Amino acid sequence: MGEEVKRTTYDRAQRREYRRKVQLCLDVFETMLTQSRFDSDRPLTGMEIECNLVDGDYQPAMSNRHVLDAIADPAYQRELGAYNIEFNVPPRPLPGHTVLDLETEVRASLNEAQTKAGSDGTRIVMIGILPTLMPEHLSRDGWMSESTRYAALNDSIFRARGEDIPIRISGPEPLSWEAATIAPESACTSMQLHLQVAPEEFAPNWNAAQVMAGPQLALAANSPYFFGHQLWSETRIEVFAQSTDTRPEELKVQGVRPRVWFGERWITSILDLFKENIRYFPSLLPELSDEDPVAELAAGRVPALPELRLHNGTVYRWNRPVYDVLEVDGAARPHLRLENRVLPAGPTVVDMLANSAFYYGTLRTLSEDENPLWTKMSFAAAHGNFLAAARHGIGARLHWPDLGEVAAADLVLDTLLPIAHEGLRRWGVDAEVRERFLGVIEGRAKAGRNGATWQVATVQALEDGGMTRPAALAEMLRRYCDHMHANEPVHTWPS
Repeated sequence: MGEEVKRTTYDRAQRREYRRKVQLCLDVFETMLTQSRFDSDRPLTGMEIECNLVDGDYQPAMSNRHVLDAIADPAYQRELGAYNIEFNVPPRPLPGHTVLDLETEVRASLNEAQTKAGSDGTRIVMIGILPTLMPEHLSRDGWMSESTRYAALNDSIFRARGEDIPIRISGPEPLSWEAATIAPESACTSMQLHLQVAPEEFAPNWNAAQVMAGPQLALAANSPYFFGHQLWSETRIEVFAQSTDTRPEELKVQGVRPRVWFGERWITSILDLFKENIRYFPSLLPELSDEDPVAELAAGRVPALPELRLHNGTVYRWNRPVYDVLEVDGAARPHLRLENRVLPAGPTVVDMLANSAFYYGTLRTLSEDENPLWTKMSFAAAHGNFLAAARHGIGARLHWPDLGEVAAADLVLDTLLPIAHEGLRRWGVDAEVRERFLGVIEGRAKAGRNGATWQVATVQALEDGGMTRPAALAEMLRRYCDHMHANEPVHTWPS
């Protein structure tokens, strides 16, 4: 979850002062980019995995407070929904054998958490959208976690809109629903990848991540059902965008930018993104701190820039810039991270680590290319690829420089896998690690099967056998959980 806040309502004076402080933080940050030394000597990667909780019937379990008490591990935290938790994987360097070690550690941690949480029959599920989640689960009290931040966020979004949020999603079984809270956002559970970068390396890495968002999502789609409807392969993308939209229809028509945002141009500096955030998006949580960032910098200390960070956390870019301060060798050091928010959670630990290896590998090669892809590709084409991948998943056709329109699986097999192998080699990742995880990506692309296609095929087979949709979704989820714990890649699962 994001940083907690102290209040749920704010007056005009607080909003005015917060706007001033955000701009002051930005000015200090701009100065720091030219004068300060950012920690990047030993780049670290990090991962957050959002999970769902279900009961013995595979229905949402609104019990994260009790589950977190049972797990009793600070690596596990609450998320927006009372049926959500988040697992924060400690940062680590990428080279060598790290990812294989990470697979063992993540599986062990999740297994231990499941053992502690499962005393009352609760199960932890890694999946993009919980397929058994229905409108009635989000229409009654108790769906939201106990958090001032989430209550304040809900109030601020609806105060800005002044009306309920329409959820309208196309697909094989189109959905139309009205949301009176931001509850649908809680349905969207993702895996977030972090990469620490130097200031001068941020722009090429962000541009490369935007280029890769389409292929990345096509491979990993795992959210074909929402409220019992079969919709997009990665429905999470559209549910998240609509459920946090602060714009009434009039502002949409005027071209006001959405809070969940792919962006609209390639960048030359991380500063471009922070400036856009302030220019285009009013504050949702104008919480004020006591820090004077100008005085902190003048005194030789590292400012935390809390207002800038809080504001940045309420602009939901799929590839988000992050400023943070960490202790390194006993001293506070500022650092920058690129947070990739494209991927859904699941289906297995090995699938998620394969997705991360593919991402870090392609990012390394593309960001270092002397003739970068984004100089040959329009930003609109990258955005179009992202939406096509969300709708059609591994069956999407994507636009690619020098290739024109190409099937996502062919693009991965013929073009992107060699790029990923080379990038991981440059990171110093062992050959055994590259072969294991990129082998999973290759197998998935060749089989044309990811989490979304497996879910749809399984539900269709169960319905053909006489099950109702709710029963088929629950049975599919039961099988999904069994396969998830076996940790065999999703493309090898039987329907």
